[in-house]
Amino acid sequence: MNSKPTEVFWHTAKIQAEDRHRLNGHKSCVIWLTGLSASGKSTLANELDKVLFERSIRSYVLDGDNIRHGLNKDLGFSPDDRKENIRRIGEVAKLLVDAGLFTITAFISPYREDRDSVRALLPEGQFIEVYVKCTVAECERRDPKGLYKKARNNEIREFTGISAPYEEPLHAELIIDTENDTIAECVEQLVAYLEQHSYM
Repeated sequence: MNSKPTEVFWHTAKIQAEDRHRLNGHKSCVIWLTGLSASGKSTLANELDKVLFERSIRSYVLDGDNIRHGLNKDLGFSPDDRKENIRRIGEVAKLLVDAGLFTITAFISPYREDRDSVRALLPEGQFIEVYVKCTVAECERRDPKGLYKKARNNEIREFTGISAPYEEPLHAELIIDTENDTIAECVEQLVAYLEQHSYM
């Protein structure tokens, strides 16, 4: 187990998140989209990002596949690697929130413990857990990447929803039903939540 280096110190910035909020005219937070593969997380994240951009609100999307092309390209899909994947994303998201951005994440993030560990990194009210709800059957019907088919054929091990667990959120701030609502309706629900809770 690695111990924390004694020569590393935390430097407090002169400009704080609250200063950036005043400059931007809106708060910052993590909008953590969690759900099964093909539930619509990435589509929803990018549509929300577009709506916020059109309203001159600073935001950025952290997408599961994109992160695994760079920052987390050394990680697989074992439980330990999934945990480390989410830990790193949580730290990056925390930095982006401090920079004053709405940080929209799109990760399966199947374990409650890991999602809760990210929540614990942030001040109260700066982590919005959004359960992107969609049944396995519907996700498998969509299967845009052919992953469910591969998982059924045992070509992919530890695939969430088939051969690995997904732990639904127990206390999500918002539940978005992408099986029964259109993407436009889902985005409207997200924007309404942000407005009603005075994030913008």
